[in-house]
Amino acid sequence: MTATGTFGLSSEARNLHWLLGNLVEEVPGVRSVAVVSSDGLLLLSSDPAHNAAPATTPRQDGPRGSSADLATIVSGIGSLTIGAAKLMDGGGVKQTMVAMEEGSLFVMSISDGSLLGVDATADCDMSVVAYHMALFVGRAGHVLTPEVRSELRKSLESAK
Repeated sequence: MTATGTFGLSSEARNLHWLLGNLVEEVPGVRSVAVVSSDGLLLLSSDPAHNAAPATTPRQDGPRGSSADLATIVSGIGSLTIGAAKLMDGGGVKQTMVAMEEGSLFVMSISDGSLLGVDATADCDMSVVAYHMALFVGRAGHVLTPEVRSELRKSLESAK
């Protein structure tokens, strides 16, 4: 499956778009998803307005309807938890989950220092969301090379 917006991207980048689209479409309760680089830049998003792909549409708007907002939140939470883990001698942060009255936010580390953030409904099955995030991280972690991160960033910039 190749979305029209992925034309010209490498097979690795197209695969990441496809994986992200599946995460949004297949997991009940997921509203929006963002992949953020270790330096806080949005790399991949379920929001078609900020992305060259995927061809799927998120089920509901994410935070204020913007994946850029989700990316900012994910980056901030990632930074905060990494700092907390260092202060507590807790080792690396694998996952952070914030349960709110009207939704849930999940942040999971990807092997290269990037972060996967998922905004979900309050009634989502948290274990199912976490499981599918772990699948995404397992499949995407080895693909997110510096070259692919650069390619994804350029495709986001050209989609604006």
